[in-house]
Amino acid sequence: MSASALSTLTAALLMVTGASAPQPVSVSARVETPAVYDDEAGGNADADDPAVWVDPDNPGRSLVIATLKEAGLDVYGLDGKRLQHIAAPAAPGEDAAPGRFNNVDVVHGFELGGKKTDLALVSDRGRDRVRAYAIDPAAVAAGRPPLKDVTVADAGPVFSASEAEVDDQRTAYGLAAYSDDDNAYVVVSRRSETRVRLLQLEDRNGRVGYRTEDTLDLPDSFTLPNNSSWTPCADPGDHAQVEGMVVDQEEHVLYAAQEDVGLWRVDLDDEAFERPQLIDRVREYGTPWTYDAEEEECVIDTAGDPGYGGEHLSADAEGAAIYHAADGKGYLLASSQGDNTFAVYERQGRNTYLGSFAVTDSAATDGVQHSDGTAVVNVPLGRSFPKGLLVTHDGEATPADGDREGTNFKFTGWEAVAGAFPTPLTIDTKSFDPRDTD
Repeated sequence: MSASALSTLTAALLMVTGASAPQPVSVSARVETPAVYDDEAGGNADADDPAVWVDPDNPGRSLVIATLKEAGLDVYGLDGKRLQHIAAPAAPGEDAAPGRFNNVDVVHGFELGGKKTDLALVSDRGRDRVRAYAIDPAAVAAGRPPLKDVTVADAGPVFSASEAEVDDQRTAYGLAAYSDDDNAYVVVSRRSETRVRLLQLEDRNGRVGYRTEDTLDLPDSFTLPNNSSWTPCADPGDHAQVEGMVVDQEEHVLYAAQEDVGLWRVDLDDEAFERPQLIDRVREYGTPWTYDAEEEECVIDTAGDPGYGGEHLSADAEGAAIYHAADGKGYLLASSQGDNTFAVYERQGRNTYLGSFAVTDSAATDGVQHSDGTAVVNVPLGRSFPKGLLVTHDGEATPADGDREGTNFKFTGWEAVAGAFPTPLTIDTKSFDPRDTD
């Protein structure tokens, strides 16, 4: 279902149910990246998911690495200017699907070829692989392209049993990475399915490969309090997929946004998935729906809503991020795509909801709509972002270029988010170092 249709349905649902929640506070972005366009002239570029790499020598030279789906990957400086573009892999055959980069995350200090190496890890939805790119600080300092493909040549599909199955496109979709001592891992979700897989990265003669450690299947249907069974809205044959994910590096907890269901918490113990807990539900949870075959979309029966949904997320639940603070404190952020807001939860304990914010228009940038991916870091990034940085995907970059719909990424100082709340959120720039993997 399109983001605009979801926004309309959410508004109708709120009117019917009378549901209310505190109004989101407003913050403004300081920097934006160039708009990209999902057409032939724009190279079929569709911005989606960002990650932040922290430069070990000069944090002011840190990078934002972001996916553009069919167009591959862009690398930006903290001023929003493009520093490097990497194309997605070409199709391996005439009838095969080309590469399509969906989500990205960063791990610092992976032992590769006998050298500590920072990696950008990307889910290649088109080819059902994880792609690895080494990040070279010396290249950043010298103004050279900093990313280099170090994926092992024979990397196998993450989910598909054969190359023919890859082309069915039930492939690697969402991705979150983390380190544990000298080991690095990625959690990958499967498009159109509820499956999530944990992979361990491997150094194979100076190239990055991976092997499966564990697999988790989240629920596809749910028993409601009235004992009826409810299945989330989906196209025929599809299931309630996960895309937005983040792993709490210190606590080894996975947070996974199942788009039409809500936000899951899954502990990772000895590189295995523990029992998932649904910590928040989308507003549409439990609402009946039918499928309009002519329009090829779900039609939600807002009048029949039984009132079992949450109050903080409007489908799709999307990008998730962790803001670290001392003693296990900090915040879990989740994109509420259907109403263009971001929900904020406590990182510790039962992940209590604290409030929501929206990134709105300012003199410097337009606001953020229909956001998919999100990333946040607490550490100072030079003069540009001395109190930390929030990066959000914007699914509707304006002004539009005629009939062309643009997308891009917005950079917001964390202090703008923290200070917008009636009770300000914590700003802690010292207690967590993303390079500390112990």
